Amino acid sequence: MSYRFTTYQPHYAAILKLSLPIVISQLGYILVQFADNVMVGQYGGNDPLPLAAVSFGVMTSLIFFLAGQGLTLGLTPLIGELYAQGNKTHAASYLKHSLLLFPLLGIIMVCLQLVLEPLLYHMGQPVEVVDAAIPYYRMMAYSIFPVLLFSSFKNFLDGVGNTFVPMVIMMLCNVLNIFLNWVYIGGHLGAPEMGVEGAALATLISRICMPLLGAGYFILNGKYRSYTSLFPAIKMGTSDMLALLKMGVPISAQMSLESLAFIITSIMMGWFSTAAIGANQIAMTMANTSFMIILALGTAVTIRVSHFFGTRDVDNMGLTAKATIHLVLLWNISAALIFTLFRNYIPQLFTTNADVLTLASQMLIMVACFQIFDALQCAGVGIMRGMQDVKMISWISLLAYILLNIPVGYLCGITFDMGPVGLFVGYIFGLGTAAILYLVRIKFKLTFFRNNLSI
Repeated sequence: MSYRFTTYQPHYAAILKLSLPIVISQLGYILVQFADNVMVGQYGGNDPLPLAAVSFGVMTSLIFFLAGQGLTLGLTPLIGELYAQGNKTHAASYLKHSLLLFPLLGIIMVCLQLVLEPLLYHMGQPVEVVDAAIPYYRMMAYSIFPVLLFSSFKNFLDGVGNTFVPMVIMMLCNVLNIFLNWVYIGGHLGAPEMGVEGAALATLISRICMPLLGAGYFILNGKYRSYTSLFPAIKMGTSDMLALLKMGVPISAQMSLESLAFIITSIMMGWFSTAAIGANQIAMTMANTSFMIILALGTAVTIRVSHFFGTRDVDNMGLTAKATIHLVLLWNISAALIFTLFRNYIPQLFTTNADVLTLASQMLIMVACFQIFDALQCAGVGIMRGMQDVKMISWISLLAYILLNIPVGYLCGITFDMGPVGLFVGYIFGLGTAAILYLVRIKFKLTFFRNNLSI
């Protein structure tokens, strides 16, 4: 079928309307990450150690953060399906069970991260980098608990199509985070000069505020208080918790496996030099800036597809999937051009170290190369979540990121002596394989749904 803009226009509009608040939220998150790196990098000046410490702290904390968040993301498609069907009682039951389950998962993730702290000294990194990163790593561990608690409110609101309120909450806390960065990193308004640890403390405080604001909104807003008012009549049991885990565990596995490829690659960067760690942090900050927009579109398509899944509208599921693919490709091709054209200027925002600047400009070329694959794989994951087809996601991720991405990166960077930039070749193979397999799976599922209208 030939492309017609009028066919996809309503789907573009619906996806963008849902994703715009998420995009703003994600941009706020990226702004905080960007501010962390710029403010810490400028604090260090020509010394790459503070930026390298933040890079290592973020990288080693990321897998715990993403694994925890992944466990909560199954709530969105489950609520989306029930919302489309008008099943308010069951939706309230999922919310009540998530408010118990997600904080418990948060406690487990915090303890796990703290217990594994000694392993940081056995990853081949410079000892001074690890020493400087430890306080940051601990603060990031403590911040997982409030993030997962907030996820109950955020993912529920996403499921019913209200992406605006989570945006407001996250933006308010992001502004607080940046302000506290200024206070604690350099020591202002009477606060001690904490450097890298100050950036982590600012993040922890801002994240504690997120669930407090989320709970306040549900208490004060009558529409959502109508869900919480059903709590006394809902008995706690294992069935809804198991349903949340059944959806959340494969999503968490996919996110963990994908992030593990980036984490191990970042660890291998430390085998080269402190400058390589700093340059990788700059490149990944820019890649994440682009990716967060795609992630917002992926969340929007999960919501949209889950609603059509609830009403068994297969045709609109397919059109929504295609429209999302169009949008993510448009964005990431544009981002790839920006990274290529400004590769020599972007790193200067972070540091003045000549070695870091040279490596970072080369890495941005590689980031531009994997942008298209990154867009497609993220859209594919979002579509499959909306279809509640999550088991296959984890298997594809295992193949793409663990069996391909990491070995190819090692071969190119270490074995074939291509250096830090060679490690990025693994991303091209991993993301490319994931993108292709996700799209093949989506086509198969849509065909299956059309032939089995009851899904």
